[in-house]
Amino acid sequence: MIVTEFPRRIREIEHTLIPLRDGTKLAARIWLPTDAIGNPVPAILEYLPYRKRTGTYDRDALMHPYLAGHGYAAVRVDIRGCGESDGLLSDEYARQEQDDALEVIAWLATQPWCSGAVGMMGISWGGFNALQVAARRPPALKAIITVCSTDDRYRDDVHYMGGAPLRANFGWGSFLFGAMCHPPDPALVGDRWRAMWLERLNHLPLFLELWLRHQWRDGYWKHGSVCEDYSAIQCPVYAVGGWTDGYTNSIPRLLSHLTVPRKGLIGPWAHGYPHTARPGPQVGFLQDALRWWDHWLKGIDTGTMNEPMLRAWMAESVRPAPYHETLPGRWIAEPSWPPPGIAVHQLFLTDDGLRADSARLTPRAVCSPQTLGNSGGAWCPFGQSADQAGDQREDDARSLVFETQPLDARIEILGAPVVILEIAADKPIANLIVRLCDVHPDGASLRVSYGILNLAHRDGHEMPAPLIPGRRYRVRIQLNDAGAVFPVGHTIRVALSTSYWPMIWPSPEEATVTVFGGTLDLPVRTPTVADALLAPLPSPETAAPEPTTAVRQGVVRVDRLGLELGTESDFTSHISEDDPHSAVAEMRQSQTIARGEWRILIETQIRMSCTQDAFLLRATMRACEGDAEVCRREWDYSIPRRSA
Repeated sequence: MIVTEFPRRIREIEHTLIPLRDGTKLAARIWLPTDAIGNPVPAILEYLPYRKRTGTYDRDALMHPYLAGHGYAAVRVDIRGCGESDGLLSDEYARQEQDDALEVIAWLATQPWCSGAVGMMGISWGGFNALQVAARRPPALKAIITVCSTDDRYRDDVHYMGGAPLRANFGWGSFLFGAMCHPPDPALVGDRWRAMWLERLNHLPLFLELWLRHQWRDGYWKHGSVCEDYSAIQCPVYAVGGWTDGYTNSIPRLLSHLTVPRKGLIGPWAHGYPHTARPGPQVGFLQDALRWWDHWLKGIDTGTMNEPMLRAWMAESVRPAPYHETLPGRWIAEPSWPPPGIAVHQLFLTDDGLRADSARLTPRAVCSPQTLGNSGGAWCPFGQSADQAGDQREDDARSLVFETQPLDARIEILGAPVVILEIAADKPIANLIVRLCDVHPDGASLRVSYGILNLAHRDGHEMPAPLIPGRRYRVRIQLNDAGAVFPVGHTIRVALSTSYWPMIWPSPEEATVTVFGGTLDLPVRTPTVADALLAPLPSPETAAPEPTTAVRQGVVRVDRLGLELGTESDFTSHISEDDPHSAVAEMRQSQTIARGEWRILIETQIRMSCTQDAFLLRATMRACEGDAEVCRREWDYSIPRRSA
């Protein structure tokens, strides 16, 4: 529901500059009550590189005026080197980014319209830095909400999974590369815009190259990973995400390891704020957030901390499809994490399938076609298109499969399934992918969870060790956390493969893995009476959307600004059935920005391929003002593979 009348009238400061000690100024857009000077309010900071002017205007319009209308100063700040802010951005989550945030929070707390209390919230990048800045303990920061983020930058981010390079690393690197080429808006920064823009273009890093040089969990990834010291966070934390998203695993870890007041919310959603995310149902996230902020920033007892620590969506079985408008299920709740009522249901891999009793397993080998994985969907779905895992039957048919008999009783799981295997491989480096599937009576296969392990990382990600071909190893593969139901008459299937393209990059050599035995541990949850007594979450409310006009395909005009923004992109990837060195991904992107006679064109291209010993990167960037080319750059790297 769109809300246009709020308890307090609001005004907007479209553009202001926050001064830092080194002379840099960061650009901010602020919504706040009109009477905030005489009646100061807490500030809520969202701190991003995505350009408040042209990048996040649509979602900002829905959220920030709503918060302001309920008695907060909602503040969107562009990170150094982005949007209308000064300086350069060198990488994601840099120390400089955190240092600047400490100064921003201190500045907010001293403004005449601020009560002195500050909260921080954000999704993805903004969720990451909310956690990271909380760990720096700025005195004015009283609480955070982190959405679709992670506590461990190596274990659960877009770059690697189980020590295997994700192809999403390429996609994200390509997007960020192009996004950082945007100029500031002359309407806000004046004649400085061109010098600021050219400085950014001439210092633009190829982010993907940096990430590929850190293939192990070294100090680079430990920086910004709050799991290194959970105790550093001393303010309350509300962690939010969805089962369809790529970042959900961090929520149980945060609930388990943090010692501060904390809550968790896991819905059916992909990567998005819960008031707009798909698959639905969407919920009134902004109302829920206000209850959190009122409690921790205004000292009002809203009852938010009297509720269970975790509220989660228990998803019913559904027909597999790469897109779902909504997912059936119900809300459940747990008072703590790990949940007190979880029981491990162990199944054994045997010659007769998955069985409750240990039995013989004749050694079985798996060497998957390099193309296996076409039904896997995106590592981090956004839920707006066909980017989720589809029917797994085709991939299952080319995998090593173990399956139960049809279930005579319903099974519900909550948490992370774990597979333990005794294996051997014929190559020093091999990947092993485990998929947990809910198989319908007609054979349709729904992926419930999955896990990936680069077997060279079997003893940890900090010091991988190549396998000795032929030697047996016991390996543990923890699958993604899930809340799901296996109905009566369905079967539980475990599918093993050595490839999963396009989800992950292939191993340096085609490898065969032999399985000698193994178990599946399911975290089984028994439904409780308390589930039915949960108060329902409210329906979504937002402020009015930003008015826009579709000019032509791929071009939208932000009516209020008179800015026309256009994007055309072409993404291709390929791998041959039997050649891991044939893997290639390429992204071409063309972006335009125009207002009257002012016209900007940015063209970027990145190509990634590999050999047995190296990852190969080539990239180009071309920028034009009007008809004149103002910058052209090229990058060409060969990056040695290190057990990846």
